Amino acid sequence: MRLQFPSGVAGAGSRTRRPDPGPVGQPRGFLEKKMAILRLRHAVRTLFEVPAALRRLSRACSTFHAFTDVLRLPKRQMTKLVFPLQELERQLTPDSRLDLHVKIFDPSLEDISKAEAVFTATSRNRISYLSSAVRLDHAPDLPSPEVCFIGRSNVGKSSLIKALFSLAPEVEVRVSKKPGHTKKMNFFKVGKYFTLVDMPGYGYRAPEDFVDMVETYLKERRNLMRTFLLVDSVVGIQKTDSIAIEMCEEFALPYVMVLTKIDKSSKGHLLKQVLQIQKFVDKETQGCFPQLFPVRTYLSK
Repeated sequence: MRLQFPSGVAGAGSRTRRPDPGPVGQPRGFLEKKMAILRLRHAVRTLFEVPAALRRLSRACSTFHAFTDVLRLPKRQMTKLVFPLQELERQLTPDSRLDLHVKIFDPSLEDISKAEAVFTATSRNRISYLSSAVRLDHAPDLPSPEVCFIGRSNVGKSSLIKALFSLAPEVEVRVSKKPGHTKKMNFFKVGKYFTLVDMPGYGYRAPEDFVDMVETYLKERRNLMRTFLLVDSVVGIQKTDSIAIEMCEEFALPYVMVLTKIDKSSKGHLLKQVLQIQKFVDKETQGCFPQLFPVRTYLSK
């Protein structure tokens, strides 16, 4: 089946407010951004076997500045940062709470801190850029499992990946405000655990050979374990997103839906979008992980 992606899809946005001073001397937005990354790191990490030695790490893993601050917060504030969907759940009536899966993915704080070690560059855990490719036969032939990130142009994909690699500052992930900046499949090695692949964006200013490149990769890459599909929470699932979802479903790929730019909407608008997308996932998909992952804008800052 040949899947065609229309061009010219424009994103939407709204005015942002200056972050209010948060607890422990940090801006509130700073901690929220950090926690979104911590949770997503844990989601990626749990897909693979991690050696027992890593599992026995003590809470020393949580000494990274923002995470230590979060651990000092009152329980309600901590929950709001770690599990933002639970904060939205409080706005629902009891009869409609079944529409929102907030307890499917519920890692402990210790689990999240352990996952951070996988993304921390050390002499024994090398994190590095490997290569880029425009065709599958040009991609590096690696035995390790892979995860890939796909989404519309300007959805925040490269910014999210850069934030995931914030504990490996020597790894360069290029980020641009202009849509269509990523033109190739970029491969990054995360220690001995897995490879992360940054895919070109679809829709506006997508590469001319996007369909051949990405469709072939998703269909034929044997060591692809999970696909992270980014959706702009401001505008919801667009036509191009639906085609990407159809592609994942057709190829029987397990995938996760990540909602970006959750700070660009009012709480009411965000709740409406989350419910609509969650209902879509529940009723229209087979391979999508049942819980959504919300993340904020400018995660790398």
